[in-house]
Amino acid sequence: MMLEGEPFAGKKVLVVGMARTGMAAARFLRTRGARVTVSDRRGRDPLQPEIRRLEALGIDCEVGGHRPETFRKTDCIVVSPGVPLEQPVLREAAGRGTQILSEIELASRFLRGTIIGITGSNGKTTTTTLIGEILESAGFRVQVGGNIGVPLVSLVESSAPGSINVVELSSFQLEAVSSFRAHIAVILNITPDHMDRYPTLTAYARAKLNLLKNQTASDFAVLNREDRLLLDLAVPPAAQAFWFSTGIPVAQGTCLQNGALVFNQGGKREQMVRVEEIRVKGLHNLENVAAAVTVARLLGASVQSIRESVARFRGVSHRLEWVREVRGVDFYNDSKATNPASARRALEAFEQRLILILGGRDKASDFSVLSPQVSRRVKGLVLLGEASRKIESQLAGTAPVTHAATMEEAVHLAFGQASRGEVVLLAPACSSFDMFRDFEDRGDVFKEAVNRLR
Repeated sequence: MMLEGEPFAGKKVLVVGMARTGMAAARFLRTRGARVTVSDRRGRDPLQPEIRRLEALGIDCEVGGHRPETFRKTDCIVVSPGVPLEQPVLREAAGRGTQILSEIELASRFLRGTIIGITGSNGKTTTTTLIGEILESAGFRVQVGGNIGVPLVSLVESSAPGSINVVELSSFQLEAVSSFRAHIAVILNITPDHMDRYPTLTAYARAKLNLLKNQTASDFAVLNREDRLLLDLAVPPAAQAFWFSTGIPVAQGTCLQNGALVFNQGGKREQMVRVEEIRVKGLHNLENVAAAVTVARLLGASVQSIRESVARFRGVSHRLEWVREVRGVDFYNDSKATNPASARRALEAFEQRLILILGGRDKASDFSVLSPQVSRRVKGLVLLGEASRKIESQLAGTAPVTHAATMEEAVHLAFGQASRGEVVLLAPACSSFDMFRDFEDRGDVFKEAVNRLR
């Protein structure tokens, strides 16, 4: 943590990417005295509001492409999560010895307090939110940020010694870490995702595992005991390993025993919360709760505060979010299901017959992994977006298919197929960027369409 002096004062720093994280990093660096340029491939017209805000702060903007000379004439480069490190201009810069940092690496060098880092292919936001709520209820000073929507650099000024920073982390954010260290690192699961960015599943997993690399024996690694890929790839962490599981007993960590989540440490067994007290649906959410319970107990939150917080927790928007019942049909929004594994978990959360809305932008995914669940649970598929034809091909014969041009049409088609007692579920298994600003925008459009039904 660099607190003495301003290490970026007078330095030329290039921020790559003008989305939310890049904007926050640029502002932060400017307040630290850096001479900042922001570079983005997009053209000037869609970026006019961002350009005006940056230029008002004395920050230079380069749009319409990344110019090699800009990358050569800089002391440090900060990359936004959406920017692959394999871009030629970044590879050349690294070869010249230019320092390349991720936004979380930058933030961690100034952030005060303890860092709790949470990553995984699925469940990050739910687990991060729940950990924050438990700790706040238990009396800790807590900040929540990272991939959950608040860039970590935005939390630096409000951080304090003794505070706890609960940070959701994507694989993209973990690619360019060097000294970032989490006191408690949580890896929820590793399933295929972002295969349009990573050459192999192992490369994707290695990015996730960067969360463990700077931990020491005084830290904790909270890991999924049932995730085969995680167990195969993770070298024994330097930190103290604690496990969570819903099917396998664990000596150190949290597991499901006799209808309750039980925390075990040093031979001591503590019942934390009974399954019937947990309001969020699905076995995957039971795993998320187990991980959150483990973190909270390691930090000293009381059993009572953990139990009460878990019992109050109703989940987060766009994650198996109940929207409305219309004429006996329940509508659920799981827009955050942006890969087939998360969509599969959403399907497994329901016993009722389903009309499933799928589709969006493909991430080189294998949608055939959904076949068993679709065959068993789904009455009809409503497909939309760029990936709809690929999904139809890979799920051929599992359920009747209809196509929609818009989310509004998809909702009407799904409702027309549903009978009383059944569920319409949005679990797209794709990213949203073909038709929407992000998964939140997609979920909001779905909810608006549902709320217009009569």
